[in-house]
Order: sequence, then C-alpha cells, then structure tokens
Amino acid sequence: MPLFTIRSPKRAGELPAEGGTQPRAPQPVLGLTDPGAPHGAGPGAVGGRGAEPGRGPGLGPERGPGTGQGLGMGPGSGPGAAPGPDGAAAPPAAAMAAPPQAPVMAAPQPPPSPPARRCRPSVEPLLFLATLSLGLQVPLATQYLWDRLGAEHGYSGPNGSSPAGCGNDSGSPDPLRQEVEALVSRWNLYINLGGFFVGLFSVTLFGPWSDSVGRRPALVLPAVGMAVQAAIYLLVMYLQLHVAYFLLGRLLSGLLGDYNLILASCFAYVADTSDRRARTFRVAILEACLGVAGMLASIGGGQWRKAQGYINPFWLVLATSLAAALYAAFCLQESVKQQKPAKLLTLSHYKAVYRLYMAPEHRSSRRKLALYSLAFFLLVTVHFGTKDLFVLYELGAPLCWASDLIGYGSAASYLAFLSSLGGLRLLQLCLEDTWVAEIGLISNISGLVVISLATTTPLMFTGYGILFLSMAATPVIRAKLSKLVGETEQGALFASVACVEGLCSLVATGVFNSLYPLSLHFMRGFPFLFGAIILLIPAAIVGWIEIWDSNPEYSHFTDTSLSPADG
Repeated sequence: MPLFTIRSPKRAGELPAEGGTQPRAPQPVLGLTDPGAPHGAGPGAVGGRGAEPGRGPGLGPERGPGTGQGLGMGPGSGPGAAPGPDGAAAPPAAAMAAPPQAPVMAAPQPPPSPPARRCRPSVEPLLFLATLSLGLQVPLATQYLWDRLGAEHGYSGPNGSSPAGCGNDSGSPDPLRQEVEALVSRWNLYINLGGFFVGLFSVTLFGPWSDSVGRRPALVLPAVGMAVQAAIYLLVMYLQLHVAYFLLGRLLSGLLGDYNLILASCFAYVADTSDRRARTFRVAILEACLGVAGMLASIGGGQWRKAQGYINPFWLVLATSLAAALYAAFCLQESVKQQKPAKLLTLSHYKAVYRLYMAPEHRSSRRKLALYSLAFFLLVTVHFGTKDLFVLYELGAPLCWASDLIGYGSAASYLAFLSSLGGLRLLQLCLEDTWVAEIGLISNISGLVVISLATTTPLMFTGYGILFLSMAATPVIRAKLSKLVGETEQGALFASVACVEGLCSLVATGVFNSLYPLSLHFMRGFPFLFGAIILLIPAAIVGWIEIWDSNPEYSHFTDTSLSPADG
C-alpha cells in the first residue's frame, strides 16, 4: 500500500459512483500532456471556484471553446473538462502542461539609412543682393551729386554720364561745367577715401573675429550698414540736406564693414563649406554673381532714373540691403564648425592678419601668399582701371558710340563673368587650375591689345569677345590663397584680400584716369595696352609658382624650409 495518494478535487456537479469511489484516470506528470486528450486540449486549472466549473488560470495563449480559460505556454488551451475515451471527464492537469517553446531569435535589423540630405541655403543669393545694391547706389549717387551741385551753382547742362557727341571736344570748355566736375570729383574722392580707410580697420577686425564666432554676424552687420547708408541718402534727397551727409552715411557703413566685409565673409563661407577640389569652381560661381548683379544694376538703374528720378531706385537699394541682412540672419546656416566666444575690440584680430604674411614658421606659405597677393593686386587693378575707361573710350573719336551701343558694350563686358565660369568648368576637366588661370590671363591680355587698337565698332566688339575668359584667373588665385591657410584663418585671409581689393580700386582710379588724358595726343588706347603689359607680371608669378612646386629639385628646397610644425 502506497504511503500516500494524489486525489483530484471534485468538480462542481460531479457525484461519486455508488458503492465506492469511482476509478479515475492517472494524473499526468508535471510538464506532460494527457495522451488521450485531443490536440489543443490544455489542462484546466487545479481547483475551481464554486459554481464556475473549470475556470482557472491555465497557461495557453488562446481560449478554447470550453469553459476553461487558459493563459499557458502551450499551443492552445482546450476545454476545461475534456471528455476521456470512456466518456468520463478528463482530470485537470497541472500548470505548465505544454513544454516551453524555444526562444525565437530576432532577425538582425538592417543598418539605419542615412538621413536625407537637405539642400542647405547657400551664400550666393546674399552676395547677389549686396552687389545689386552697390551697383545701383554708386552711379546713381554720382549722378545725383552732379545734378544737385550743378543746380546749386546754376549749371543745367548735361551731366558727366550724358554723351556730348564726338564733335564737341574741339570747342572751348565751359568753365562752369569744369567747376561742377571738380566739385563732384572732390566729393566722390572724400566719400571713397573715407569709406576705404574706415573699412580698412573694420574689415580686418571683423574678418578674424568671424573665424571664432561664425560668419553670420560678419554678414548681417555690413548688410545693415549698407541699409543705413541708403536710408541716409534717401533723407538727403527727401529733405534736401547738404551732400556732406553722403560722407556720413558712407562712414557709418564703413564702421560696420561695408561691402568689402560682405565680400570677404562670402568667400570665407564658401571656403568653409567646400572641399579643396571644388573650391575653385565655387569661388567662380560667386564671381559670376558679381557680374550678373552688376549687369542688372547698370542696365536697369540708368533707365529707371530717367523714368522716375533718384528716389525710387534708392528705395530698391534700401530694400535689397535689408533683404541681404534678413537672409543672413534667418536663412543662412553657420559654416564655422567650432564656434567659440571671442572679444571684438582687441588687437589679436589684427595680429592674426599679420601672422598670415609674417609668421616665421610658415616661410613657404608666406612666400606664396605674398606672391599670389601681388598677382591678385595687379590683376584686379587692371580690371578696375580699364573698366572705368571703356565708356570714355567709346564716346570719343573714332568710335563715337551712341548710348545704345554703350549699353551693348557694357553688357558684353559683364557677360565675361558668365563665359569665364563656363570656360573654367570645362577646362578643369583636362587642366590644372594654374593653367586655367594662365589661359584666362592670355584671354585678358589679348582682348586689351585688340581694344587698344580698335578704330571701328566690329573691332571693338571683337576685343570684347576675346575677353570671354578674362575673369577665369581671379577665382583660381582666390582659391589658391584659401588653400594656403587653415580652417580657422579663412576670415583673416579674405579680410586682407578684401582690403587689397579696395586698395586696387583707389590705385586704378588714380593711375588709369590720369594716364588716359596724357595719352590722347599719341594713342587713345594706350591705357589698355599698358594694362595688358602689366598683366604679364601675374602671368609670370602664377606660372613660376606652379613650376616651382612641380619640380622635385625646387620642391626639395621648399620642404626643407618648412618648420617641423608644418609637417
């Protein structure tokens, strides 16, 4: 006789057999199912609750059709009291009747796809707006000075931009006209010199500062300064204030960096966001924006002034300056990767510009920076100087162009920006950047030589056509300068380049405008020939540096001159 027996609890409504206990089926062992039970029949719970037969916490994930409700791990919970083979109710089983299933290994997830690359706003629209504002402002301000000062001195003749005809040069000059010309020239000199010298200190201050705090402040501030200048000019026109307020507006704009700081910050922004291979083309796109904006300003500004006067065009100057400031503040993303707070009013920013050219530990880079800067200075000086003389040269004999031909010639000179951009892109497919610059300089020299000898309209337009690659050299030189300095020195570099460009404008005005009247008695086109001769110097500099770098013997001496810090 066994020591003990396992007895099943009675189900509700189940009566014992007469004459003794009814034989019961053997109780299944824990973890095993009843072999006589049909598939899917899970055991019920041990014990019931009063009148709820077969209700218990089973372990099947599904409910069977019977009264038992299970939550077990088996393939399914069957009825709470499944009938056995003899018709009697099957005894309930213990919990966990079905064997546990093997854990299912989750399939490896694929690596997350990179986020979609969004098109970040570029700096080209900002430079376009600022250049359009400047292109409208400068000639309109000069013409307003002429009309205003002429009216104050009783002169009502044509202004300096009006063609007087080829035959009028032989007559005696009008002394009153000469007096007005001298006044306009003097006030233009005051305004340009004041803006240049104030901007010389502010640009070299804000440029290195932007290497630490970011480019956006160095783009917003000068755009606001240009808007302030345009607002002061409008007040002068509305209230008939003295023209000396023009100088005040230019000084305030110069304190905030003026257009030169926008130019420097835009090129530094492109250097921050482009790799070394694509940098030349990105710089060329910026230069093309200069040409397109200048062409629109020169064509639209003059016609608008004739139709509506000076005030409405200057409202556009104010609007474009404000649009440039808002674009820089709210649309443009920051390009400096590691921003850090930095003081503004400190001499360390000027020292940063000084170290670019005078640091003894970078003698090779210092030499290239100086040579490329000299080439850039000569090239831009010739560009500014010859551009100022085109209209005077076309008005005089033997060309004697009318205003429509002068407009076509101006458009042709600006189209050189776009044609140089396309030519540079095509030539980069088979040539190094240096040789693209050499081809651009050859185009510039050849075109100036043809223009200096032009005596007919077809020959003059032929010279314009030869200049179709004349603007391909400047983006190459800018890009090469950018590659000579580190990421944290781009603002200081392009600030110095912008100051060089401002100096080019002053030198070009003084040299070429003085040379032109002196050469009228022997060769009217001599200033263009002089510019072509000057361009031989940057062509020699750029070619010599490329040959020096590519020659192993020369590069050996260059490498030995570098300090260990240069690698």
